[in-house]
Amino acid sequence: MSDCGCEFTSQTAPERRSLRIALSLNATMFVVGLVAGVVAESTGLIADSLDMLADALAYAIGLVAINRSAFFKSRAATLSGTILLLLGIGVLVDVVRRWIFGASPESEIMLVVASLSLLVNSYVLHLLKRHKGGEVHLQATWIFTRADVIANLAVICSALFIWFTGWRYIDLIIGTGIGLYVIKEAFEILKNARSAHDNLPAAH
Repeated sequence: MSDCGCEFTSQTAPERRSLRIALSLNATMFVVGLVAGVVAESTGLIADSLDMLADALAYAIGLVAINRSAFFKSRAATLSGTILLLLGIGVLVDVVRRWIFGASPESEIMLVVASLSLLVNSYVLHLLKRHKGGEVHLQATWIFTRADVIANLAVICSALFIWFTGWRYIDLIIGTGIGLYVIKEAFEILKNARSAHDNLPAAH
């Protein structure tokens, strides 16, 4: 009866609380990061903010999936992975655009916003730690957040490098790295979702 959608509310209350907090924090940081990325002309920050948006969508999907069937949850994870894949490709496209037309990233803004994002994502990662071994839709949110922490650290390193050397191309390199990492994480989520779907009974 685990797939009937009739689990007790008390069993899923911690999941709901964690996902709601994560959703609100990531949605806020997406707006902050995107605005800062545009102002600072930083591909790394823009990539990071889009990753935050993908996280917020994943948490929203995860909330909808709670108390739903295993089939629905596998489909929710597939949707999360697909969104992340598209955003990763979008980041790479932006890297090419900025490489061609140029940009002058502001290291101070990058450093402040990426550090704030790192604090937020570290807290969310700790919040979701208890759920990382859960069902596939919850595993997806853990993977999303882990990717964010790594992206934040990369942007911080990029900002420090620009600050000390003035070499702006490191931002494009970091942006490319984040984009490729996001794509790798997307494929991991899609693989887990496919595996969960393949293990479902014939009748969903």
